[in-house]
Amino acid sequence: MNHVNLPDKENSPATAGQRLLTDLNVVLSDVDALIRATANQRGAEIVKVRTKASDTVEAMKARMADAETAFLNKGRQVSRMADDYVRENPWRNLGIVAGIGLLIGLLIGRR
Repeated sequence: MNHVNLPDKENSPATAGQRLLTDLNVVLSDVDALIRATANQRGAEIVKVRTKASDTVEAMKARMADAETAFLNKGRQVSRMADDYVRENPWRNLGIVAGIGLLIGLLIGRR
């Protein structure tokens, strides 16, 4: 029997994107903790590195917030487009669904 590999929720692009954002948040939190842990360290080089890391963390947080907003907006846009298509073509979609149902029925009946 042939199996069709449908994307599951764990491997969907939306979930992968969410996992990436979560992972980046963890990294940023770790870097933030490292910056705080070295706050009492003195020396020109460590202060320079800590300042640069702090600036990078803040910039990454801002970019991640922008990316998350864009990601959510794109998801909403795709959802609206799909909804509009279904509403504009109800008979075509009903025919497609009926055809798929018939095909599945024929495949199951052949067993």
